[in-house]
Amino acid sequence: MAGTIDEGLNHQWKRPTVIYRNFIAPSRAFTQLSHELIRHPRLNSDAARLLTWQLSLPGHSRQTLSETAKRARIGACSFNQAKRQLKAEGYVHERRVQGEGGLWATQQLVSSEPLRADEAAKIFGSLPFRAGVERVFPQMAPSATVPAAGHPVAPPTDGHPEKDPWEDTSILPPEVDEPEPEPEDEPEPVDEPEPGHESPDEPGCSQLDEARALVGALPLLSPSLRRIPPGMHDELTQLVAHWLAAGHTSADVHQHVLRGLPGAGIPVHRPGGLVRYLLRHVPPLREAPQAGPPRLSPRLEGTQECVGHHTQPMLFRPVAEGQTLCPECAGARQGAPQGS
Repeated sequence: MAGTIDEGLNHQWKRPTVIYRNFIAPSRAFTQLSHELIRHPRLNSDAARLLTWQLSLPGHSRQTLSETAKRARIGACSFNQAKRQLKAEGYVHERRVQGEGGLWATQQLVSSEPLRADEAAKIFGSLPFRAGVERVFPQMAPSATVPAAGHPVAPPTDGHPEKDPWEDTSILPPEVDEPEPEPEDEPEPVDEPEPGHESPDEPGCSQLDEARALVGALPLLSPSLRRIPPGMHDELTQLVAHWLAAGHTSADVHQHVLRGLPGAGIPVHRPGGLVRYLLRHVPPLREAPQAGPPRLSPRLEGTQECVGHHTQPMLFRPVAEGQTLCPECAGARQGAPQGS
């Protein structure tokens, strides 16, 4: 009894689906296709759309399968899978042939019925070479050659263009006394800098060695600089050497590079180019501050520090010569008892 009630409830709440089909036979531009092709169990929707699209084209059309996939908005991966299914079922056959001039072409055969390989080969053999090719691009066809002028001549034997013909023979022509060339005016000597006295703008050997060591230590400054190409080390060494020649220290170069790096979490794709960009200009050297006692502001001129006990330094302006206590400390000392 319980099973009967459950079946009745399920039948009561089930909503049946009813489908109606309205078919109007087209009067023009239609294609006759078999039901087996449309309902093929091993062809997906992309493969069926490719095949039906190709079979609906007129006989003079040379639209390839890839162009059909583009017009049908079928992606590359879906197109390759659909083409494999069509070739596996025998609806599509391909072959590559070589024609005149060594030009290779791909012929495609699309059939409304599955064909075996031998059946497709017979159809291919009955077609002209360019029946399956829509067009030939100009850059693919061999260009017309211009014939050389004159008659063909055999190449000379042992005719190396850089070989002296008198090198391998003992019969030499008589030597002729040639006049000695007049001495040319010697160029004036150019004052070259002595070793160890390089120009202030050009780096010396010691600076190049220091710059080379500094460039080698750049990956230790930040993980972003660990992928500097080795081929850029010489260029970066020259840039760092100019910094050192201008009076900057290695610490100045390191601090300048670190200030130019992006923040944490931002990757540096070309660390060598970034370092080259940061070191391309050498800033002028900052002048060191002059040594001497610190100067007070004009507002504190004429004041001096109290020698009394204060938590912080106490400045006051003396009113008499030799005064060392501020008015507060001087008043406290005068009011103190004599025995204290």
